[in-house]
Amino acid sequence: MITRHADTILIVDDEPTNIKVLGQLLSESYRVKTAIKGQTALDIVFSDDPPDLILLDIKLPDIDGYRVCQLLKHDERSNKIPIIFITGLDSPEDEAKGLALGAMDYIRKPFNLPIVMARVNNQMQLKRKTDMLEQLISIDSLTEIPNRRSFDQIIEKEWRRACRSGQPIAIIMMDIDHFKQFNDHYGHREGDDCLVKVAHALQENCKRAGDFIARYGGEEFVAILTETSLDDLEHVATGFKEAIQNLGITHEHSSTCSSVTISLGGAVAIADENGSYEALINQADKMLYLAKQQGRNRVVIAPELVLSEKSSTSP
Repeated sequence: MITRHADTILIVDDEPTNIKVLGQLLSESYRVKTAIKGQTALDIVFSDDPPDLILLDIKLPDIDGYRVCQLLKHDERSNKIPIIFITGLDSPEDEAKGLALGAMDYIRKPFNLPIVMARVNNQMQLKRKTDMLEQLISIDSLTEIPNRRSFDQIIEKEWRRACRSGQPIAIIMMDIDHFKQFNDHYGHREGDDCLVKVAHALQENCKRAGDFIARYGGEEFVAILTETSLDDLEHVATGFKEAIQNLGITHEHSSTCSSVTISLGGAVAIADENGSYEALINQADKMLYLAKQQGRNRVVIAPELVLSEKSSTSP
């Protein structure tokens, strides 16, 4: 299911009168944030609650708007946020420079409020459509849960967040046991139905805020668990395992159980800028391999935290 949060506009202008006028105009339709300096605007954009659109003055007391725009457009965290310059500079050269830096539009002062509203609405509608397309291509078409592409984006984002917070982050790799035999004997239509049921059961049991489930590929699924201890990780993984067995999907050709089961491998790391989330994924994958070796339909958790590459070479 595609969801939207409240649309937010960041107004960046060092003139209180301009902020007041624009804020009153836009606050009836949007959530409004304000900044009077370029650095403050950057801090807001790179927070956990970034804006959907930025109205950016060119003349600011610290970093000028051109430089702010340049920094935002060269950072993958912010390069998709549309920017509209608001300025008293009215030469064609000024407008061309702003557009060349990546701004979507250019509004001159003094403001014509109906024009401001029309241009903001146009850009916001375009942003909504773009966001919807982004979400659609990040959803697995069969199971309707996030796909591998979405996982790759989320793990990178959550790893950076965990680096800042110092909180542990965990990965669970999951694989449906003997799924090839299921497909071979019941057919691909039943196989697809099984994948859908497993995906929905996993998603329904991913109950903690911030946790994330995706289809990793084929019959494999993956979970990202934020702020998770080893005990929490084992508890969540065990819940996933039991949820799938409780589905009671008949699997007469499994050497593990008469119903569909999953094997799970998990690992926890303290995120470190010297390390990488790939090491965490690899460790969880190794634990999944051990779970299969040990008989499947079980959880195997790495007994220690995954260390960063630099830390792992220390005594």
